[in-house]
Amino acid sequence: MTVPAVRVAVLAGGMSHERDISLKSGRRVADGLAAHGLSVTMHDPDSSLIGTVNADRPDVVWPCLHGASGEDGSLRALLEFLGLPYVGSSASATRLAWDKPTAKSLVERAGVTTPRSITLTRAAFRELGTDSVLAVVHDELASGLAVKPAQGGSAQGVSLVSTDDELRRAMVLAYTYGDVALIEQRILGVEVAVGILDMGDGPVALPPVEIEPLSGVYDFEARYNAGETRFYAPARLSAVVAERAARAAVAAHRALGLRHLSRIDMIIDAADTPWFLEASVMPGLTETSTFALALDAAGHDVGSVYAALVQAALVQASLAQASLVQGDLGDAQR
Repeated sequence: MTVPAVRVAVLAGGMSHERDISLKSGRRVADGLAAHGLSVTMHDPDSSLIGTVNADRPDVVWPCLHGASGEDGSLRALLEFLGLPYVGSSASATRLAWDKPTAKSLVERAGVTTPRSITLTRAAFRELGTDSVLAVVHDELASGLAVKPAQGGSAQGVSLVSTDDELRRAMVLAYTYGDVALIEQRILGVEVAVGILDMGDGPVALPPVEIEPLSGVYDFEARYNAGETRFYAPARLSAVVAERAARAAVAAHRALGLRHLSRIDMIIDAADTPWFLEASVMPGLTETSTFALALDAAGHDVGSVYAALVQAALVQASLAQASLVQGDLGDAQR
């Protein structure tokens, strides 16, 4: 008797600024899964997506989507409501990671160092007096600042500033991406991305990948334009410091309640202290993405890892269903 192949629906594309990266990631995931005998279909999300996947009922959904549509928890909540297993963090955990100030607070409570910061809404920035607010921020964080939208990815709307005029412009830019801005103390050091992989036995850190933007700033262009950034996989860190970064990244992953895979972005300062910056619940999975580079550095076969993540999603869904049934039986007996 032939066992039918596991059916996976890969979601890629969408309407975010990272659409092209999503499509490339989705194609690589689909190819890797197909090479391991899984049956894969790809979907570019539009108004018919939910109806299509609900009618088709794939065994697992893999959302390779970036930006709000893929990382704010909304789509995942709908998949949960439909009872469709998927690869990646839950809707509730995704919402926590998507909001940078919330993520920073949770990770800091877990004992991971994160830059001192202040969060300001657009309304507060205006009503409390722009000059007064900027003066306080400048005095408190005079060593250099990073200003970014409270939600979003790929360094969009992010500015590094050192003067009052730069700070004003940075706030205006951040507010073009949302109503809340995060202002952080700028940490100088080595920028690393630590991929976290959990195929069912708990989260494990992949080798840290060092990021060296040639312009000095790892912005949207540096991330996605060839030749703008050098990557070192593994990072040029001592074994002790690499292990310290790995432990901090796993702690951040756990603090946010993430699952299956994530990417933790960090800065290693001159004292070899890892500083948490933010977490990505669905890192880019193209051949040159830091997550893919980390998998290669660890000696993993990409297709095997992706197939294992699909299996982990299936097992997790099965256990959740069994727990629900057991709970119903217990209620009936009572």
